[in-house]
Parts: sequence; C-alpha cells; structure tokens
Amino acid sequence: MRRPSELSLRARLLLVSAAGLMLGLAAGGVLLVAALGFAQGRAIHTEALETASGVKRLVDQGSLTDPIPVTPGVQVQVVDDQGRVIARSATADRLVPILYTDELRDLADGSSVEIPGNRIGFDGEARVAKVSAGPPTDPLTVLVARSTDELQQSVHLLKITLLVLFPLLVALLAAGLWRALGAALRPVDALRAGAEEITGGTRAGRLPVPDSRDEVHRLAVTLNDMLHRLDAGRARQRAFVADAAHELRSPLTNMRTELEVAQHLPDDTDWPALSDDLLADVQRLSRLVDDLLLLARSDEGVRATGRGVESLDLGDLVSQTAERFPDVTVIDAEGPLPFTGEPDALARVVANLLDNAVRHRKSVVTVRATADGPSLLIVVDDDGPGIPGADRDRVFHRFTRLDDGRARDAGGSGLGLAIVRELVRRHGGTVTLGDAHPGLRVTVRLPSTP
Repeated sequence: MRRPSELSLRARLLLVSAAGLMLGLAAGGVLLVAALGFAQGRAIHTEALETASGVKRLVDQGSLTDPIPVTPGVQVQVVDDQGRVIARSATADRLVPILYTDELRDLADGSSVEIPGNRIGFDGEARVAKVSAGPPTDPLTVLVARSTDELQQSVHLLKITLLVLFPLLVALLAAGLWRALGAALRPVDALRAGAEEITGGTRAGRLPVPDSRDEVHRLAVTLNDMLHRLDAGRARQRAFVADAAHELRSPLTNMRTELEVAQHLPDDTDWPALSDDLLADVQRLSRLVDDLLLLARSDEGVRATGRGVESLDLGDLVSQTAERFPDVTVIDAEGPLPFTGEPDALARVVANLLDNAVRHRKSVVTVRATADGPSLLIVVDDDGPGIPGADRDRVFHRFTRLDDGRARDAGGSGLGLAIVRELVRRHGGTVTLGDAHPGLRVTVRLPSTP
C-alpha cells in the first residue's frame, strides 16, 4: 500500500476532500437526528400537556365522563389525593395510577417525565404529563401518558436512511470531485508537459497559458516571464563570454607573434623595445581582465571595489582623480559637495570617462563637479568627434565600439562606459551623453547626500 506522500496531488486532494466531506456529513447527520429527537420529544410533551389541560377544564366544569375520550396511543387518569383513580380513559388501568407514589409526588405540576412503556402496556417508552385540577378542598391530579414509540421509529428510520444514503452520497460526490479536480489540474499538467518539452529541447522556451484568469494563469505568466529572463540572461552570458574570448585573443595573439618572431631575431636585436611592446600588451590584457572581473562581480551583486561606503567630498575626489591626466582641465567646485558612496568606484567612473575623453579629444578635455538642485553632477567635456544620437545608448553596452574607435591598439576594449553605467547605477544615479559644441559631454547625475 502506497503512503499518502506517494499519491498524486489529485488523489491527495480527493482523499482530504472526501474525508472532510464524510466528517461534515456525519456531524450533520448526528445533529439532524438529535434535532429531530428533541423536536418530536417537545411535541409529545406539548401534546400531553394540552390533553391534560383539556381534562382539567372538564374536571373544573364538572363535566368529566368515564371513560374519558382520547386519541389512540394516549392514556388518561384522574387521581385523587389518596392515589385512587376516579376517572380514566378506556385503555388506562382503573386501579393503579400511571405513576408510582414517589414519582407522582416528585413531579412538578405542568411537567412531564419518561417511564418504561411496558408498565402501562405501551411499546418502548412513554411520556407522562401531570396537571393539577379540582378545588383546593378536593384536589385532583390529571395524568396523561403518551407513547413515544412513533418518535423512536421515526428517529430509527432516519438513522437507517442516513447510513444507507451517506455512503452513496459520498461516493457520488467523490466521483464528481475527482472529475472537477482533474479539470482544475489539467492546466497544471499542461504546464508540466510544457516544461518537460522545454527541458527536452522539443519546444520553445514558453509554457502554455490557460484561458482562465485564475491562479494557474498567473503562475503560467510568471513562469514565462522567468523563462524569458533566463533566456535573456543566458544570451547575455553567451555574448559576454564570446566577446571576452575575442577581446582576450587579440593581446594574446600579439604577444605570441612577438615571441615567435623574437626566437628568430639576431643577437643585436633591440630587446628593450621588444620588451616594451610585450609589456604594453600585458598591461592591456591586465586591464581587460580587471574590467571583466569588475563586471562579473557587479552582476552577482558583489561590491565592485575594495573599499566600502564612505562619506566624501565629490569635488575633491574628481580633482584627485584628474591629477593622473595631465592634459585635463579641472573646473573647481564652488563649495563642498558631500556625498556618501564608494570612493574607489566613483574614482573609477571619473577615470574611465577621462580616459575616453582624452583618447578621442582634439585638444581640450574639461571636468567639473557641481550641485544641481537635489542632485550632484560630474560633467566631462571634450572637443572630439562626439557620438551620433542613434548610438548614444548602444555605446553603454559591453564590448561596443563605434566604427571610428575600433582600433584595439588605441587601448579601448568597449567596457569603459559599461563599467561607468553599472557603477553609477549602484549609487542610484544615471549617465547621459550630450553635445558639448563641439565634441561630447558626459553627465553623471548622483543623488545628493543630505
């Protein structure tokens, strides 16, 4: 026998639903039987009291007959204070009262009590009501006995009916529930089949979306969005690896060629010049590896630089970074520009922008940091050829070079602006390109620190 955990979801839901249904029906059946018994018991009690009250009126009016006319299944006795039966119905005992002396004494006026029916010739149980009658000087007691056999028979019939119908009802409801669960879970099975086809490579990376606007529909849409992001991520990863391999191949090929040529050079070769060429390629390869490592860490959400977040003056940071570029003119800030961020990351942003500007300038490169309302700006201007408007978003993509900047010997790898945008984004800022008239203006906008 399989354990519940080994059953299908449909079977487990059916078992849980059927069990809950059976418990609910059983509780309802018990309540129904109890309610029916209570209601019929109250009806018998009320009927007995009404009969006793009618006999009491006959006694008070002096029109009591013997025997007392009653409906079948009812016995009536009128008993005096000595316990003698002075009037009765046709089926009642003429000598022995319906209740024993202690029962008659303990039963309150207007109340009733159940007694064994065989004492007075009834099947099952009997309910006896007591009502006082007559003048105080000659008190009488009216006793009315009503058989409860009909009550017991109707309750018994109800129990038998419920015991027979409940299993059939549960079976029918379980069958209907099985079909309903199958219909409800069919979209889930379609999702599973679609996922299996995607895993096996026989289907495009999309799951079937059901027409219903329910939770399964929202699940399918969410999973398709996730698959789309995964596909896009894999595509970016493949492109990144391919571009990285292509970029790494160039300096490695140059180094290999130079070393192979060096093996056949005469002894009077200018070896220092050759070592300078090799060192330039090694430095270029080292910068490229550092850039790739920075972007990879940034994609994983790891801090891209070694130092943590610190309070700094943005104007001082820009000035200190620009000192490494002797041909760059720094426009000093008018006052302190407090900012909280990663100093190394922001210095890398400024250095990359200045490196690009210096590489493409004709004569002038300027950089300045300034406040602009709730933001802080870093603005780099050069008088180079600029970037066409159609390409200003594309240059921020990794390994992107424009046609006039593709010469790898110029030192560009196509990662500088991608790194700038990623580091600025981590600080909650934006990078935009514009015209410097002539040339290009790069504007970094950062949220100011209160």
